[in-house]
Amino acid sequence: MDINQLKQRLQSARILVVGDVMLDRYWFGSADRISPEAPVPVVRVDKTEYRLGGAGNVALNIAEQGVQVQLLSVRGDDQEGRELEVQLKRNHIESHLLIDKQLSTTIKTRVIAQHQQLVRIDFESTPTNEILNQTLKRYVDLVMGADAIVFSDYGKGGLQHIAQMIIEAKNADKCVLVDPKGIDFDKYCGASYITPNTAELRNVVGPWQSEEELTQKVNTLREDLDLKGLLLTRSEEGMSLFREGHSLNFPTSAQEIYDVSGAGDTVIGILAAMLASGCDIEQSVGLANRAAGIVVGKLGTATVNFDELFPEGEY
Repeated sequence: MDINQLKQRLQSARILVVGDVMLDRYWFGSADRISPEAPVPVVRVDKTEYRLGGAGNVALNIAEQGVQVQLLSVRGDDQEGRELEVQLKRNHIESHLLIDKQLSTTIKTRVIAQHQQLVRIDFESTPTNEILNQTLKRYVDLVMGADAIVFSDYGKGGLQHIAQMIIEAKNADKCVLVDPKGIDFDKYCGASYITPNTAELRNVVGPWQSEEELTQKVNTLREDLDLKGLLLTRSEEGMSLFREGHSLNFPTSAQEIYDVSGAGDTVIGILAAMLASGCDIEQSVGLANRAAGIVVGKLGTATVNFDELFPEGEY
């Protein structure tokens, strides 16, 4: 298909993102002196900026391609949760955020001075079982209307029912993509594709000494989990796609790695968008790799829009 056909297909695609949403807060300022109280810089903050993080950043990367996207998650009944809703509405993402009155919305605060991150401060807690059960019920109502389902697992407790959710999606013949977390990958059994990074994969299958050993370990995992494929993101080494019978390497397209924050969100978001538009898996991974190369050249949690991904109509 040509670039105009792709754009039209993207605009008609529908993707449901489920997972751990968070608010990224940036404090920008200058650090011109050291504190007399401790050997740390004093940052004079002159600007605050909010961005969607976690599953929200995945949804935003998808929305930037013109895709219709819904986000199912949990937030607290607080100012940060309300700011999340503002950010979602501003970016044309259909919000299905259930409010947990006992939860504090997850927020990551990054302090930036002279274009360098000095510290990150996290506030987070785990959703209650009652709200998570309601999330599962809402999911069942939403899954049939989606062309693809993306699970963004940040290990914050929002995907307690992911195994059942994947079964529901598989029974509905949906494409299921998972950005995994932790050492228990069994809960992702039956997904179409998972997208671990090198450290996440090593924690599950153990270390490897060669590409041949890596391929063997990945294929064993892929078969055990009944996956169509596994996309390994390898930082400056690019990406590797493992499917039954063969693997394919994609060298990085990054000109300069400035900040890898949220790069995994971009990868799975673009991958899902392209698969939902009718691209095959190799085309989709190639475009996700291109997007990752762009986003790591930006400061903080960032996205790639359609025009950046296809400069001058290249496809």
